[in-house]
Amino acid sequence: MNKEQIIHLFTSLGERFADFGNDDPSRQAISKALADNSWFSENEIRQAINALRVEMLNEMKLRGWLDRYQSLPTNSPRKVLVVMAGNIPLVGFFDLLCVIASGNRCLVKPSSKDYALMQYVIDQLLEIDSQTAVEIFDGHIAPDAVIATGSDNAVRHFRAEYGQLPLLLRGSRSSVAILTGEESREELSNLCDDIYMYSGLGCRNVSLIFVPNDYDLTPLAHALQQRNGHNPGYLNNYRQHNALMKMSGVAHTDLGHSLLIEECALPTAISQINIAKYKELSEVVEWLAQHDHEIQCISCGARAFIDKYSLDCAPLRRTTAIGTTQHPSLTDYPDAEDVMEWLKNLA
Repeated sequence: MNKEQIIHLFTSLGERFADFGNDDPSRQAISKALADNSWFSENEIRQAINALRVEMLNEMKLRGWLDRYQSLPTNSPRKVLVVMAGNIPLVGFFDLLCVIASGNRCLVKPSSKDYALMQYVIDQLLEIDSQTAVEIFDGHIAPDAVIATGSDNAVRHFRAEYGQLPLLLRGSRSSVAILTGEESREELSNLCDDIYMYSGLGCRNVSLIFVPNDYDLTPLAHALQQRNGHNPGYLNNYRQHNALMKMSGVAHTDLGHSLLIEECALPTAISQINIAKYKELSEVVEWLAQHDHEIQCISCGARAFIDKYSLDCAPLRRTTAIGTTQHPSLTDYPDAEDVMEWLKNLA
């Protein structure tokens, strides 16, 4: 495929996504996805589809993105195996897009927890253009390179299994928010999307919030308490963790579905939201720099602060507006690794 064919392929997919859920194939995909993964909800599946449609399948955005890579699509295609996670709906789509857009062949190994939605996408692409270089990996074709996402343990497995090939591996990461106390009520409400969407299971979910020393937590706690409709699995995690915190005597604020705990660390429980207080924003910058390898992105609306420190603090260059962490653009590369550049170097 040349660049124009690639743009047509994915803008056509975006047009089909606009009608997602209104025809039999997409309704069947939703039904199967919900049966395969109890953490998914129909609303969040639709939200994921819409985010991809708006941020990644828009003609102008695709054209501008591809114009950054003059040597792509490649004339020497490689077979790239993409091993996908299944924590949120279509979390592996961006890698599929990158591999096909770079002119390589995408061998897709979906997670069993997200198989139905990824199969739906592949079916749509092949229906738009039967020559699309994509297929479900059956283990019989030897890949030339591997992109894989999973837990830290899974990453060690991928490295052992595919270590002889070019590898792009991603392990566990989390996201943070930085508040200054000047946020509006609407921004605090939007922060709930960054925290709770997809039950906090994604690497772009905020789980640690930096606030000033004299910050009044009441408006934030109130905004968080208003969020409802949590997944049963999430609520089970909250109940268990709440009981553990009470037995351990750990001070916390019980929001009825999640816990606020004052601790400057990324929490491991999905129902826990940590609060870290700072005297000066420079303290936050120092912490971010030290934990760059653990941070996927930052939710913050303080533009002056970001502009002042982002040149010297890599994580701050991955900052997005409050409420938009779950809407990554084509250049919001996971783990800050330019996937297209990596694919270009396979040639």
